[in-house]
Amino acid sequence: MAYSKKKLEAEISSAFITFQRELIGRGPQEAKTYIVQDMVITRFKGVLTTEEKHLVNHDKGRTLVKKMRQVLREMYSQEYEKIVENLTHCKVLSSHSDISTKMGERIEVFIVDKDLEKLLDE
Repeated sequence: MAYSKKKLEAEISSAFITFQRELIGRGPQEAKTYIVQDMVITRFKGVLTTEEKHLVNHDKGRTLVKKMRQVLREMYSQEYEKIVENLTHCKVLSSHSDISTKMGERIEVFIVDKDLEKLLDE
């Protein structure tokens, strides 16, 4: 693969921000992707909307925000995985996601079928 690791990580981050802006109407303030062996890990900062920030100050609201984001992620999991597959040319075997309402961050982890890190130039 003629890609550098840093360039591919940046492209994945950018693609996720674009997708989330189209999906939710706004994207995270920051996204950083890390390729580690057969894992693609993306950390999103500043993911909560203004309304969600108000809700997470209450116990029921925190649960509601986490559940809503979980449902959205499940609805669009194929699209998230397709972004990784299209950019890495690897098959996504599984993906995992979680959101921290305390930090306003979300993490995505994709397990792919190859040691992607070995395939890339530094």
